[in-house]
Amino acid sequence: MKTPIYDFIQTYITSTPHRLHMPGHKGTPFLGCEPYDLTEIDGADNLYDPQSIIMESEQNATELFGSGATLYSTGGSSQSVRAMVHLAALSKPGPLKLIAGRNAHKSFLTAAALLDADIRWLYPEGPGYSLCRCDISPDGLERALMDCPEAAAVYVTSPDYLGNTLDVAALAAVAHSHGVPLLVDNAHGAYLRFLPEPCHPMDLGADLCCDSAHKTLPVLTGGGYLHVSRDAPALFRERAREAMALFGSTSPSYLILQSLDLCNQYLASSYPENLDYTVGFLSELRGFLAGEGWRFIGDEPLKLTLDSRPMGFTGQEISRHLVSHGIHPEYADPDYLVLMPAPETPPESLELLLSALSALAPRPPLAGPALELSPPPRAMTLRQALFSPTEVLPLEAAAGRVLAGLSASCPPAVAPAVPGEVLTGNVIDIYRYYGIERVSVVKE
Repeated sequence: MKTPIYDFIQTYITSTPHRLHMPGHKGTPFLGCEPYDLTEIDGADNLYDPQSIIMESEQNATELFGSGATLYSTGGSSQSVRAMVHLAALSKPGPLKLIAGRNAHKSFLTAAALLDADIRWLYPEGPGYSLCRCDISPDGLERALMDCPEAAAVYVTSPDYLGNTLDVAALAAVAHSHGVPLLVDNAHGAYLRFLPEPCHPMDLGADLCCDSAHKTLPVLTGGGYLHVSRDAPALFRERAREAMALFGSTSPSYLILQSLDLCNQYLASSYPENLDYTVGFLSELRGFLAGEGWRFIGDEPLKLTLDSRPMGFTGQEISRHLVSHGIHPEYADPDYLVLMPAPETPPESLELLLSALSALAPRPPLAGPALELSPPPRAMTLRQALFSPTEVLPLEAAAGRVLAGLSASCPPAVAPAVPGEVLTGNVIDIYRYYGIERVSVVKE
């Protein structure tokens, strides 16, 4: 597979150009990558109006992902999430109403605020509460659509931060039976397309989907995709680039674009084989550690999420132990520890992980608090709260006040409260458990 963006910049560099254009470093190495860092000079194309090398590269990505159109993002999934919300607004005139899983990334909340969306939340189903888990069933979505027939779109996050995946195919079928598109935040699942049995949202019926390529593929931080399904409403394809431009910088990083471009070549060659091997190795690793008493949750094959309390530890304690051995986890909270290996993880890193975990002697299980989330009352709209005068208060002084900031919303989290909702005692208890000590509230 060709790499038109990378090839153009290589040719430009070897021509020993006199750079009388942006960027200001003029190709002089400071970090070392500056010669590869360009702007929209003649021949370099334009991300938001591509006619040549970017268009060709995005078409390569479109074929790889089996989508109707795949557009590059240099602002990660955040840019694509906001674009998806905008496209939903364009698809149905009038006040914007959305049905959304409560574990929405803060980029969804800011987009909803900017577009003054009214959100009907899908709360986690089943007992117990975790900051990052949000199980949503097709029956639950069916009930929500019956209650909110005016919804412009359904928005869900899968996989979640702990590695749990939703039944995207069933959710898509329910949404489509009501004539409503399904939007999926697949930030952690770009690789799902390249498993032996592809299970990417584009394979399962989603209309719009975003991937953070940099989270699970060998792409520079900030590289992402917006995918539009072949079966999505025509408006989504026609207005997608406009939506991306609305929320993206007019100076997209050409370092990130080259990274996305080169990744296409890798995805088309040895990546599926490397991924398959890694998934198999991780399955064996889980099995070995399970034999030593470690408990894992989630069904996402590239995540290792430890349920720490049955072994007598908090996730933060295990994280500190691993860091002392030079291993840096992705995430830890009182209940879980998340590790994100990939085909590019050196084998010695996983061997060290195995050794470090095996060295931890089990302790008596820790009892977790019986956390339950009671949906808090709403005092004002999301937009009103985010655009109101605010003050920051200690948690204990904030009870009864209206939340103004985006507390506990990134990583994609089941926010105990979102801006505009009242901080009840239940919400305060959950914040306290997760170590949130101060919150931004609407000034009275």
